[in-house]
Amino acid sequence: MIKFISFIFLSLSLTSVAQQKQQSENIFIITTDGFRWQEIFSGADSALISDPKYAADTLLTKLQYWDTDVNERRKKLMPFFWNVLAKQGQLMGNRMYGNNVDVSNLYKFSYPGYNEILTGYSDPLIYSNKELVNKNTNILEYLNEKENYKGKVVAFSSWSVFPYILGQQRNGLPVYSGYETLPDTAENSTMKMINDVQDKVVIEKKQTRYDILTFLSAKEYIKQHQPKIVFMSLGETDESAHSSQYDNYLQQAAQVDKMIADLWYFIQTNPNYKNNTTLLITTDHGRGYKNNQWNKHSFLVKGSGEAWLGVIGPGIEPAGEIKIPQQLYQKQIANSIATLLGVSFNTEHPVAKAIKFNK
Repeated sequence: MIKFISFIFLSLSLTSVAQQKQQSENIFIITTDGFRWQEIFSGADSALISDPKYAADTLLTKLQYWDTDVNERRKKLMPFFWNVLAKQGQLMGNRMYGNNVDVSNLYKFSYPGYNEILTGYSDPLIYSNKELVNKNTNILEYLNEKENYKGKVVAFSSWSVFPYILGQQRNGLPVYSGYETLPDTAENSTMKMINDVQDKVVIEKKQTRYDILTFLSAKEYIKQHQPKIVFMSLGETDESAHSSQYDNYLQQAAQVDKMIADLWYFIQTNPNYKNNTTLLITTDHGRGYKNNQWNKHSFLVKGSGEAWLGVIGPGIEPAGEIKIPQQLYQKQIANSIATLLGVSFNTEHPVAKAIKFNK
């Protein structure tokens, strides 16, 4: 009897250890602003890619991104998504299967969307993109107060408004946005070079920094400081769309795919991150359905509230493209991040339930 009881305790202990190994220790959250689910799941749009109003060189753009077969077409645009993420992780939001991911905020543009992603709460009082300090507690600052993550949380963004979205002024989170000078230049020649490029080479500094500079800054910081929670927000997909440049929009999307592939390779070849790090990838809002509205988004433009979600990492069932009908919301992402880390996200505002990435 004693041997039997000992066996039971040993089995339970081994099960617990196995479950712990499956739990993510680190999470990298990546967003690409205003990138439609249509291009994720179907690749380049046949009408937009052929329209000289939206593509300066339609022939060259087609050579890069067009194929009559939808599976090949989407692989041309997003090879990492379809060759790796869709095989080893999950992709949600293909509305052709009734697999819906939607924003729940009323406004369907950036600040309300990022607030929803990061706080788990659709705040009706956040209705503009103005540089106002967000009072809602976000998952990054919440984790930064936990012993396991204190000082191991960082955010990088192309859009300069993120210090306000993340409430940096009240919580002191390290947030490097827009063309803000990066730290550690005395100890890191790469960081110094990035600062020099930002300061001396980029003449016209807009509200959105070049995504490649955001990515390189984040990657170098990760190498040097080994954070556990990283938020990286890229913005040029939205910038290109608002400029009605569908060719540049596709190029930026392809660049996002390459950067995420580079980051995932770094993760899986780094002993501190290999097999214990989750990537969660999404967007802040959708765009118009109609060909003359693809470059717009707002509560008045149909399709603006339609999003998508990708996830890959330990403990994530490799279910690939999810084709079952279901309804998910952007506000579920914050609690999903907490759940993947084995943490409860409890704060002053209501938080939506986590998404289940396993059966």
